[in-house]
Amino acid sequence: MTTNSLRVRYAPSPTGHLHIGGARTALFDYLLARASGGAFIIRFEDTDQTRHQESGIGNQLDGLKWLGLDWDESVDVGGPYGPYRQMERLHLYQQYVDQMLDQGSAYRCFCSELDLEQERSEQEAQGEMTGYSGKCRHLTKEQAAAFEAEGRKPSIRFLVPADRIIAFEDKVRGHVEFDSNGIGDFIMVRPDGIPTYNFAVIVDDHLMKINLVLRGEEHLSNTPRQIIMYEALRLPVPEFAHLALILNQDRKKMSKRDESILQFIQQYNELGYLPEAVVNFIALLGWSPQGEEEIFTLEELIEQFDLDRVSKSPAVFDMDKLNWMNNLYLKKTALERVVELSLPHLQKAGYISADPDASTMEWVTALVGINQERMRFAAEIVELSALFFKEELIVDEEARAILSEEHVPIVLRAFLEQVHQSDELTVQGMPELLKNVQKETGFKGKQLFMSIRAALTGQVHGPDLNVSLYLLGKEKIAARLEKLL
Repeated sequence: MTTNSLRVRYAPSPTGHLHIGGARTALFDYLLARASGGAFIIRFEDTDQTRHQESGIGNQLDGLKWLGLDWDESVDVGGPYGPYRQMERLHLYQQYVDQMLDQGSAYRCFCSELDLEQERSEQEAQGEMTGYSGKCRHLTKEQAAAFEAEGRKPSIRFLVPADRIIAFEDKVRGHVEFDSNGIGDFIMVRPDGIPTYNFAVIVDDHLMKINLVLRGEEHLSNTPRQIIMYEALRLPVPEFAHLALILNQDRKKMSKRDESILQFIQQYNELGYLPEAVVNFIALLGWSPQGEEEIFTLEELIEQFDLDRVSKSPAVFDMDKLNWMNNLYLKKTALERVVELSLPHLQKAGYISADPDASTMEWVTALVGINQERMRFAAEIVELSALFFKEELIVDEEARAILSEEHVPIVLRAFLEQVHQSDELTVQGMPELLKNVQKETGFKGKQLFMSIRAALTGQVHGPDLNVSLYLLGKEKIAARLEKLL
């Protein structure tokens, strides 16, 4: 890989599980890196110790692995530009702080939280825009020494140049400009010596040779701060691409209290979605492929993806579309895999034992098989197959109408007799058994099949009748028919 190769990074704060927005950023980074032969790096920005969760790193990596992504450098695989978490990189930032202090582009600020709060209150009282006034910009050495003698620990602030238009070409949004007068001198290093996000990120991106920064549009306002620090340190400025927001189905910004959307990748894993379907869906949140096709493998996404077709308008997260897409994938997936995804949900519901034997697994395979076409995600197997487990049968109106017809008791008694006479019910043997009922009663077609289905499932439509009868088994069939008759 040459030094000019694309180097992109996904840099989450390890505060919990992988969010849909983070997954999209990581996926787009991954697709760009793999398409160009570049490098995809994962770095953890853990300087906010109040929100840090040690499990957050593992949760993020587990979510990305489940999606089928891999990476070239990170905490788990190492790499030439580590460490890959900021709290292990604290020793790397000081030389850049010293450089900016020496050249006058940064200064020590001794204002306490109380001082800053008082300043804000005075600005509000006078109807002024709130923000740091820069009063520590011109402290003398004697004044600074006096503050230090009081035991005050300074923060380091960047001196934002006045009357400057900070402009850059965003790879998604086009030309973007900010007025430096609206920024205000911001803190680069806190009094405890830990760098803030905006400062640490430029040092890390420089040292890790990141040349494209892809992130959500909530970071857009951070970009001018970062550009002027790059320039103050005379470092090359990377390219930027800011992805538009993901909205919920009501076209409102997603909130963590919004229950209409599953917001974390772990939830999709737990509910039995297929990772390849989730990747396909996430790729279309803001990116439009050429043509009408919407179903893509990861390899096809790598081949087609580019930033030119990423929209600057917000993407809408449509759960119905995701469920439709996951159903398409499930229908094409090997039955064995769908059984593997479904089994834990049947066990959790108490329908199947924790250690099922071979005959039980054969039964489960048949159960999943007749529901595979309808399942939107594996957890739905519990709801779709409830009629095979519940003692109390719920009969819908159409089925009641069928069961009120005169021929029904005759069909059901004949069928019950055939069930009693059978050693065991099998899918293969069911057509012969039903044929015997037809011969005995003279009823066939709808009068035969719909009567039996309505009596045993409470519905007139449903999956394959032969398999359904096998799944119900002799005891349940006998119990339901005897109760009904």
